[in-house]
Amino acid sequence: MSRAERSSPDDRAAPSTKPVVALIEPLRAGVREAKRLVVKVGSAVLSKGDVALHQATLERICRELVWLRKEGCQVVLVSSGAILAGMSRLGLTERPGSIPLKQAAAAVGQSLLMRHYEEAFAPYGQKLGQLLLTQEDFRSRHRYLNARNTLFTLLHLGVLPVINENDTVAVEEIKFGDNDHLSVLVATLLGADLLVILTDLDGLYTADPRKDPHARLVHEVPRRSTDLHLWADESGTGLGTGGMVTKVEAARRAAASGIPTIIANGLVEGTLERIIHGEAVGTIFQASASRMRSRKRWLAFATEPRGRITVDAGAKEALIRHGKSLLPSGVVSIDGGFEGGEVVILCDIEGIEFARGVANYDAEQVERIKGIKSNQIEDTLGAKLFDEVVHRDNLVILCNYSGV
Repeated sequence: MSRAERSSPDDRAAPSTKPVVALIEPLRAGVREAKRLVVKVGSAVLSKGDVALHQATLERICRELVWLRKEGCQVVLVSSGAILAGMSRLGLTERPGSIPLKQAAAAVGQSLLMRHYEEAFAPYGQKLGQLLLTQEDFRSRHRYLNARNTLFTLLHLGVLPVINENDTVAVEEIKFGDNDHLSVLVATLLGADLLVILTDLDGLYTADPRKDPHARLVHEVPRRSTDLHLWADESGTGLGTGGMVTKVEAARRAAASGIPTIIANGLVEGTLERIIHGEAVGTIFQASASRMRSRKRWLAFATEPRGRITVDAGAKEALIRHGKSLLPSGVVSIDGGFEGGEVVILCDIEGIEFARGVANYDAEQVERIKGIKSNQIEDTLGAKLFDEVVHRDNLVILCNYSGV
């Protein structure tokens, strides 16, 4: 796609005239090297704020994804829109509130959504593969690896995967809540070089740009950004499930795993091309300096913790600074009915989560051995299977992650 071809006025949002927070150029230079991308597009973009899919916008996004493929990038698309497509077919004017009605709309709309994508990609000869996922596909290590192998095989075959939550069967206990979160799980599963979240705003602002004329677009969020005043709205458009707050949370989580993430305007033509060229488009979240290994990413982001273990300051220091395992002597308290082999949250005495790991003992056993030395475990439990409550090899530190 040439720059001259980006001039369609019908598919371009008004350019931002707000001043920007200074950009650190090396971050954008790294983006230019990205070869494996996950692109998430939401209902607000696909509908342009209407109650039906906007075909011209969908076709334009597909055209840009094809351009990325021709540039040598592997691309995975995480797409909302099934419920939206079903709403249109069923004559609904508001997003369904109940799970059964959402599932019905998704059942009607999922094939329609894929038909739109098939038609949009057909002129370019691009083959598509559809994956519908639930949280259970990520919680189970076995299913997680199966999904990973499937995606890599599709990419190897030149197929562009289109991923959505399986809304037709998902219930509250297994839902992602929004496709922003799903896109992070897909990006970490693949070890992507870049995650791009397309929304209907130019990026993250210091205030709501629709209400505050002094709102500034933030072009870069460092790993430690507690001094930045950022705006994130919890509400979406009414057609989707996530507002800016879910996108910021998703971007921080992906960045914490070592994947740079950009929130950008999906209604502006040429956004993806400009991003890959290293232009100052949207808001980039600086990635952690070190990348997590695949198993660590699974522990950190794909699993659902079954309990919580509070540790003292000395144990936290040993875990974070010295790469040690969690011993019984460092445990202060526990919460939850977890079993041995299940993932638990590790938090400090102030209640702040800083790590996750696989517990070697169940909750009742940890309660009995908390505060004692490892050589006292056998006397307390009658047997000692492990010296550690959580072994270092099954633990991941989350200190680079913080909420909005």
